[in-house]
Amino acid sequence: MAGAHLFVDISAHGFGHLAQAAPVLNTLSKRLPSLRISVRSGLPAERLATRISAGFVHIAGTTDFGYVMHDATRVDLAASARAYREQHADWDARVEREARFLGAQRPTLVLTDVAYLPLAGAQRAGIPSVAMCSLNWAELFAHFYGRESWAPVIHRQMHAAYDGAERFLRLTPGMAMTGLTNVQEIGPVAALGTDRRSEIAGRLGSARDERLVLVAFGGIDKPLPVADWPAAPGIRWLIPEAWKIRHARASTIEGLQLSMLDLLGSVDAVIAKPGYGTFAEAACNGTPLLYLRRENWPEQDCLIDWLQRNDRCAEIGEEDLYAGRLVAALDRLWRQAPPPVPHPSGAIEAAETLLGWLESATGSARGRVAGDPEARR
Repeated sequence: MAGAHLFVDISAHGFGHLAQAAPVLNTLSKRLPSLRISVRSGLPAERLATRISAGFVHIAGTTDFGYVMHDATRVDLAASARAYREQHADWDARVEREARFLGAQRPTLVLTDVAYLPLAGAQRAGIPSVAMCSLNWAELFAHFYGRESWAPVIHRQMHAAYDGAERFLRLTPGMAMTGLTNVQEIGPVAALGTDRRSEIAGRLGSARDERLVLVAFGGIDKPLPVADWPAAPGIRWLIPEAWKIRHARASTIEGLQLSMLDLLGSVDAVIAKPGYGTFAEAACNGTPLLYLRRENWPEQDCLIDWLQRNDRCAEIGEEDLYAGRLVAALDRLWRQAPPPVPHPSGAIEAAETLLGWLESATGSARGRVAGDPEARR
């Protein structure tokens, strides 16, 4: 099966897109050991390598910005509008440049999570393409700017790029995407961590019955005034080192020298914003979660609905979070009966679909059938 080359574009809008793409790439590399993988992303290669165990060539760059953020929970709508209008002012020329770039890479298949310019470029270059995500930027664009006079042309261009892909693999949980004709639903995508609780207790010098609570807002930070939080006996907060906070009951995440996945699989609870990566991984690792709603973020409703069915979880208000009034909420969370842990089947399902195009590089019968236009229906 030599010759298959997968070109992957992973959005750097937080770390959630990497959390979605990496399990699929790792599964594919096991199924096709000879597969060549190129990853273009604004995330540094070192960050990508913490999740992608498969060998890959890193191409530094980004073709999407998602949304400009004030912080992890608030969109800067004015700055995002300016960025989209600039992106689409010379849209056809951008698509042409992308088509030439992708043509020079000579990939068998283009996969994006979830930039749309590479999809438009691949279509112009005659290269099969697949999108994969729990959301798409066109649906969010319509939510934020659908009533603006300048928005319809931009939305049509975004929508056409997504709808022109061979498939859009919509992860569970995910937005409805009823406007797309190429949607294929797949199960949850989540990596599983290892319980390393005893190592953590040893490194912290803490009692084994001390509750560990991970504060994780993903790649777009939201510093919290943990230094002002009241004492919470029996609870230790695990917080980012970048916050530069000293608290008798807090330790830095980086100081533990463990992966986020292993931390997630070891702690008693996590505090986070609604985001696919954290929600899916918390549920699939059986880790309870307190969440702070995001301001006017349409994806969060489907994520919260799914989490409420698949994990012990509860909402926390911003005022209580900033004040550190969390003990009562955590106690209620831990008293909840745990539901059955969901199985992260999506990576295998996505890999099975992508293999059709990748195996077609060898002319296999399976590849010819999967790559046929009728396979989209």
